[in-house]
Amino acid sequence: MAERFERWSTVAELDLARCGTTADAEEIRDTAIAQPLLVSAGLAAATALFGGLDAAPAAVDAVAGHSVGEFTAAGVAGVLSPEDALTLVRERGRGMAEAAAATATGMTAVLGGDRDEVLAAIEAAGLTAANDNGSGQIVAAGTTEQLAAFAEAPPARARLRSLSVAGAFHTHHMAPAVERVRAVAERTAAADPRTRLLSNRDGAVVASGREYLDRLVSQISSPVRWDACTRTLADLGVTAVIELPPAGTLVGLAKRALRGVELLAVKTPDDLDRARDLVKEHAGLPPVEPEGAAS
Repeated sequence: MAERFERWSTVAELDLARCGTTADAEEIRDTAIAQPLLVSAGLAAATALFGGLDAAPAAVDAVAGHSVGEFTAAGVAGVLSPEDALTLVRERGRGMAEAAAATATGMTAVLGGDRDEVLAAIEAAGLTAANDNGSGQIVAAGTTEQLAAFAEAPPARARLRSLSVAGAFHTHHMAPAVERVRAVAERTAAADPRTRLLSNRDGAVVASGREYLDRLVSQISSPVRWDACTRTLADLGVTAVIELPPAGTLVGLAKRALRGVELLAVKTPDDLDRARDLVKEHAGLPPVEPEGAAS
């Protein structure tokens, strides 16, 4: 594993092991550092869980990632090599950090309230519903002035929580980062996924690796529809969900949206044995025709 992290660190142009162990919270808050660190942690956990990434697609019935987690999902599904995923994420993190520095922007979680009223209030404030996470959680994003005005008149029966992020991710404010990553993506190989791979754009199961890579690029400035991904998982009939590190948030959302589904957040190596047991107990959904597949 140490050799693997050295190789990945060279690609990411970061000391990933140090960033993940001894760096302080302020340093890794920098999105240019945080994004490669998050993806490398997820890929490392998947490698340990499945005994290698090559074995992962045959072991699971579906893969989905939230925001930058889609690059981890692409690695698990066999679309991108870990090195290509980290190369793209390196540029994504740097591009988004630069875009965030250009204008004072941020994100605020809106918890509860009537969904339609919340979305209408976000739009009326000139903000973007950047993450629709389902389970009564929508994240509004925009300039700090827009967010301040929104906080003065929040939607009825909703609670607001300012998020500690560098900028308004998944909005038009990130457009410069899209072009930066697209330039790298155009010369990156993308294999077709070897298991069901869900997209944040609309929750669709995507059959083409090239299409999925295109979606990864456009998603930088487009809203994350995790609610749609959750619906797809429910429609597929999943009976267990394993969240890779850094884990906990998505399992928390799934407790409300996927009732009756067994959930596990892999937070430490001690959780890997239980994760392997879940794979053995639950994998084996019947095949479905993914969107874009030949008929």
